[in-house]
Amino acid sequence: MEQLVNGKKRVAVLFGGQSTEHEVSLLSSINIIQEIDRQKYDLTLIGVDKQGRWMLFDEHNYLINADNPAAICLAPKSHFLAMVPGYNQTQFINVSTGKELPAIDVVFSVLHGACGEDGSVQGLLRVLNIPFVGPDVLGSAICMDKDMTKRVLRDAGVLVTPSITLLRNDLTVIDFDSIVALLGLPLFIKPANQGSSVGLSKVTGRTDFDQALMLAFKHNPKVLVEQAITGREIETAVLGNSDPEVSVCGEIFTNKEFYAYNTKYLKDSQARLIIPAQLDPSLAEKIRRTARQAYLALNCSVMARIDFFLTDDGRILLNEVNTLPGFTSISMYPKLWKSCNLDYPALMDRLIMLAMERYAHKTEQNQLP
Repeated sequence: MEQLVNGKKRVAVLFGGQSTEHEVSLLSSINIIQEIDRQKYDLTLIGVDKQGRWMLFDEHNYLINADNPAAICLAPKSHFLAMVPGYNQTQFINVSTGKELPAIDVVFSVLHGACGEDGSVQGLLRVLNIPFVGPDVLGSAICMDKDMTKRVLRDAGVLVTPSITLLRNDLTVIDFDSIVALLGLPLFIKPANQGSSVGLSKVTGRTDFDQALMLAFKHNPKVLVEQAITGREIETAVLGNSDPEVSVCGEIFTNKEFYAYNTKYLKDSQARLIIPAQLDPSLAEKIRRTARQAYLALNCSVMARIDFFLTDDGRILLNEVNTLPGFTSISMYPKLWKSCNLDYPALMDRLIMLAMERYAHKTEQNQLP
């Protein structure tokens, strides 16, 4: 990859997207743009609208609405981008002018959710020969599918939240009583392939069950029905490639019955984060070891946030893995690393370096005889 004349790396911040987490992605992108070290990096801003169209943004115009992301319109038709796979010197072209964009050294994507962290964009960036922040294609795809995540983790000996998987084609044969006999009540029902608690419902009876299934199936043809776990919600942040580091543990306390989408990302007053979590040191270390084990088993790299339940009887159950965690002002991932003396600019620097390190390693492997 070529560097600019001034010696800086050029980072493309990729945001927006087609998923239900579009607005959260905008919030994450604004924090990254404002916090990244401009002594080291120049930026190219690429927005993806809800139709999936990629376009170039001017930083000043984009940040005018920084305090109100809902006011940002990702549809400036004069700045649509075309891609040129396989040619490093020309990766993107501004369709309206026909001009090439400056060569991009690394992509920092915050395309949360479907079509953003499920391996599809990661595959596209691989084809474009551009390093990118976040796990590679396989790790992204596995972790986006909660059913596949649990299958891999169970095989690796990691305890996960008990659940069953239902397919939309099973609707006529789903037996509520059999599911309750297996998992008990209450239950949680959620799409297998959505992030950030989108489509998640708590179920306490048959009527709730039917409604929750319909909601979850609107988002995905595969649904998880999970046993409700009574316990503490503990989260860890992982950073690295073949030898990852794990942050201190953090704990979430919410004013809502469960940690829903709005609570996680949009309403600061509804979630209280305790960092570090008040845990016995040996227990905290066990959780951190389990996070590292899961990260490697799932083929993660660069970063992920790994969430656990700690039950009253001391069991550590892995609940979820998020491969492109939020970077909003209330997001747990950067807060966990800040508590480890890695502030926002330093964290982004580490993530970018890890992305380039992985790319260089893969390039070397591809050149082997």
